[in-house]
Parts: sequence; C-alpha cells; structure tokens
Amino acid sequence: MARESRLDAPGRSTARPRTTSRDRFGRFTEWVARAMGTPAFLVILSLFCVVWIVWNTLMPEHLRFDDAALGFTALTLMLSLQASYAAPLILLAQNRQDDRDRVQIEQDRQRAERNLADTEYLAREIVALRMALEERNSQTVTRDVLRQELKTLLAELEDTGDRASGGAAS
Repeated sequence: MARESRLDAPGRSTARPRTTSRDRFGRFTEWVARAMGTPAFLVILSLFCVVWIVWNTLMPEHLRFDDAALGFTALTLMLSLQASYAAPLILLAQNRQDDRDRVQIEQDRQRAERNLADTEYLAREIVALRMALEERNSQTVTRDVLRQELKTLLAELEDTGDRASGGAAS
C-alpha cells in the first residue's frame, strides 16, 4: 500500500541528512598532528616498541612473528610507514594553521588601521577645540566695543519700552 503524503500533516523523513564537510580531512590532519605531539603518544609508541622487542626476543620460537636476528624488520617497516604518513599530515596541519594566522594578522592590521584613523580624528578634534578655546580666551573687549554694545542694548530697551507704553496708551 502506497503511503499518501498529506499537506496538513508534518512530513517525516526517514533519511538522515548527511552533514558533509569539505574541511573534514584538514581537521583530521590537525587531530593527528596534535595527537603525535603529546607526551602520551611518545610514551605509548615507546611502550609498543618495547613490548614488540621483548615479545619477539623472549617468547618461544613458534610465538615470535618478527625475528630479532633480522633486526626486527616488521617493526622497522611499521615505524617507517608511520613516519612517512606522519610528516605530510603534520605539514598539512601547519599549512592550515599558517592560513588561519594569516587571516588573523590581516584582521589585526585592519583593526589597527581603524584605531589609528579614529585616534587621528579625535586628536584633530581636540586640537580644534583647544584652538577655539584659545581664540575665545584671547579676545579682549575694549572700552569702545563695550560702550557700543551697551548703547545698542539701551536703544533696544528704550524701543521695547516705548512700544509697551504706546500700546498701553491706545
């Protein structure tokens, strides 16, 4: 029986959407580089080599899988393989870190340029305010200017007084 889809009911999807990331391999390389750079990795690798050598040296002949007389060839090949993969993975992780650092440096440079522009603007504004204050403080009022200003104010007062008394008389 075919299942009908109704528009008034919410649909259910049985397939889970795949979350793919183009950067998954890059994150993997960083994880490998971080893991290989830890003391725990060095201790585990050293213990692995010690156990390998002890097993293939002290165990009965039929239980050994890497002959000590041949210089532990399988162990040497495994460690060479590990090193041949580790080096490029670590370089890839370093390249990703360099890219992130480059972006961060560019953002820091842009932020510094904006801060410098803002600082220069504020400095110009402060200088303009100082100059305005100095100009204001340096203006001296002479007696003639003061007398002229007072005569103008007195004339204005007389005009308003005449208009007020003329309006009241009418």
